[in-house]
Amino acid sequence: MNRRASTVLIVFAKAPVAGLAKTRLTPALGADGAAALAERLMAHAVAVGMSAGFAEVELCATPDASHPSFARLATRHAGLRLGVQGDGDLGARMHRALTRRLADHPCALLIGTDAPALDAAVLECAAQALADHDAVFVPALDGGYALVGLTRARAELFGDMAWSTPGVMAETRTRARRAGLRWRELAAVADIDEPADLVHLPAGWRP
Repeated sequence: MNRRASTVLIVFAKAPVAGLAKTRLTPALGADGAAALAERLMAHAVAVGMSAGFAEVELCATPDASHPSFARLATRHAGLRLGVQGDGDLGARMHRALTRRLADHPCALLIGTDAPALDAAVLECAAQALADHDAVFVPALDGGYALVGLTRARAELFGDMAWSTPGVMAETRTRARRAGLRWRELAAVADIDEPADLVHLPAGWRP
């Protein structure tokens, strides 16, 4: 069965504002360059998601959905839904978004915009994994993860986590094991967070 047709994809994105988005890349790109790259990464993630045949794709924004780049993407991609992440740390926001979308879809995937290697084939594989697993992850090379997918909301995976640290994926495995979850991990990908990560950008992308 094609799991994509029953799966919603949530794309977490920060408004691409200079001084707010991709600030750790500012030493290499400047504030404006970092924001421009953030916008390009976001557009890429949305385009890949829309091409993958999911039941629905939601661009879930922070701090709100008022930035013109969000409206442009909604205009460019018919059917793209705009949402807002709301308050709380990353874990609280992810759990809230997944809980909300799992109320009307049997499966949900959530990605950020930092991993351009998450192509349509990887997203399809992640959706298919949820046919016989409770969860699916795409680990990141920095020790976190670039994708999480669930069939049920799982608060224990997200609360009181030291986000943006190298131990996130290891701690998530411990929690999943403790909860008795069946999960699958796909091949790890690179996040574009630090200047050293720019080598992982697709050819011709570096500003």
